Amino acid sequence: MSPVAHVSKGLDDVTVGRSKIAWVGGETGDLVLRGFDIRGLVPGLPYESVVHLLLFGDPPAVDPSPEVVTALRTYRPVPPAIEHLVDAIPAGLPPLEALRTILSALGDGTYGYPPTLEEGFRLIARTPVLLARFVRRSKGERPVGPREDLGHAANVLWMLTGADPQPKKVAALEGYLDLLADHGMNASTFALRVAISTQSDLISAATAALGTLKGPVHGGAPSRVSEMLNAIGSPDRAEAWISERLARREVLYGFGHRAYKTEDPRAVVLHEIARQVADPNRLRLAEGVERAALRALRETRPNARLYTNVEYYSAVVLEAVGLPPELFTPTFAVARTAGWAAHALEQAADNRLIRPDVEYIGPAKGRQWPRELPGR
Repeated sequence: MSPVAHVSKGLDDVTVGRSKIAWVGGETGDLVLRGFDIRGLVPGLPYESVVHLLLFGDPPAVDPSPEVVTALRTYRPVPPAIEHLVDAIPAGLPPLEALRTILSALGDGTYGYPPTLEEGFRLIARTPVLLARFVRRSKGERPVGPREDLGHAANVLWMLTGADPQPKKVAALEGYLDLLADHGMNASTFALRVAISTQSDLISAATAALGTLKGPVHGGAPSRVSEMLNAIGSPDRAEAWISERLARREVLYGFGHRAYKTEDPRAVVLHEIARQVADPNRLRLAEGVERAALRALRETRPNARLYTNVEYYSAVVLEAVGLPPELFTPTFAVARTAGWAAHALEQAADNRLIRPDVEYIGPAKGRQWPRELPGR
């Protein structure tokens, strides 16, 4: 029970490995995927090409990646047995809860260790298909299958709504999927890599990742941004509403990030996307609340270095493409399956069981069990 030299609560400033996938520049406001600045890729890059970059390490020869387009088209059809499992999920269950069961249902015994590129494509391709199937059946509507003439982002909207998606909304959703595809060693990716390090399979690891992503301090906050904007209602009410919340020491969702001590580059790009697709009144409200929130945070916590994070304008963009708040975090997961697949492959390629230690601070060795216990 010798004392540990250094305890890092939350693993702050602890490097657990090396990766070639993504670099998060917390002090500089950067997100770099395989050497490419995300701000130079989005908007405009097809999601299939981001998947190609993450899984293969280099850009495709043409956009969208023919290899990824073909692979996703091949693996979107889901075996009937898995469809039956998804259809057994109770209607009305929150989509995020259903998605956890959906991911687990994908584990049909064909996934093993080490994970393969094919398994990664199956995860990426089938997650939105089954999510949309559940959502439509939950609303009493017939499921709509994917279309071969549509890309990944367009298929997500098509399968959820059953209507031809508007190009402007497809472009906005595609930008969102690109930006959320990977973000280095975040909490859900760490959970996934821990699972893979035990030589578990990709579906088990992805299910662990989704359970981690669900938390409001990781991926579960965009819907709460929408709730906040709805509660404020108009820009002129923002200052008073925010002051009251901060006085009660309550969280302002959409502000602050564990890694970024300056602007989150994804938030900057999503703001630009929101300007193209959001309702002008909603955008005006969001911008007004953002200004009031940043001003209040700098006054009340001048040393905290809090900025708008990815979740803030994610909410505005996802609203604009027609998704209800309960689908925000599931859509985050749909995007992140690409990064999860890439990290699973990388972890398995040079694997070592991830097994951190903890400093024991309980009673010292030597306690004696009572000889006489009631009822013994």
